[in-house]
Amino acid sequence: MIPLRDNVPSSRRPLVTWTLIGLCTLFFLFEQLLPKGILAEFLHIYGVVPARYTDKAYAAAMGYPPGGYESLVTYMFLHSGWLHFLLNMWVLWIFSDNVEEALGAWRFTFFYLTCGLLAVFSHVLFNWNSTIPVIGASGAIAGVMGAYFRLFPKARVVTLIPIFIFPWIIELPAVVFLGIWFAVQLLSGLSGAVTQGSAASVAFWAHAGGFAAGLGLVRLFLPPGCQYCFDPRNRRYDRQD
Repeated sequence: MIPLRDNVPSSRRPLVTWTLIGLCTLFFLFEQLLPKGILAEFLHIYGVVPARYTDKAYAAAMGYPPGGYESLVTYMFLHSGWLHFLLNMWVLWIFSDNVEEALGAWRFTFFYLTCGLLAVFSHVLFNWNSTIPVIGASGAIAGVMGAYFRLFPKARVVTLIPIFIFPWIIELPAVVFLGIWFAVQLLSGLSGAVTQGSAASVAFWAHAGGFAAGLGLVRLFLPPGCQYCFDPRNRRYDRQD
């Protein structure tokens, strides 16, 4: 399922969202300039390799520099390919503007980074000895999706569902779209798919952990008052100023 748009209005420029997309774009373009060998080393240093933090012998043998905790933030701005990058930026654009407006710029910035940190902690917890670097904004974006689920339960999302070669476009309640997405991540993680075969490159536990963090923590970041209120007569959210 690919979200195309939602029905929650946005009356302010999402400057933090634009900045996040801009930073991810700059990092991704920089990655494209690196030779493959150097890129692999770069991703191991600035992505999160669980064994680097859980196995001192492995970290020493691989020659990792001491500390390296900056990678807990930098991993959020790196991506493994064009599809990974474009899908993440698109989903961020769809859901992030309303969450940013509801929280405010500074609160949203801290919320986003907090979700990204908790997402990667979730990944490390379930992949304790993994030597594969996890990269991508997906965990932090999953936190934004969890916040959207909590803040806009009656919103609707126009969704593209590819069925073989036929595109099917349908409008779904946001709780259905996001609920299905979260269930897929959680079930995939529980089934062990994250460490098996072709699924090894998908950090399902980071996605599930980020979503749960956003769902559970967003209320702590909300300013007083109702920024968006649902109008049952028009079946839409309206900005409350």
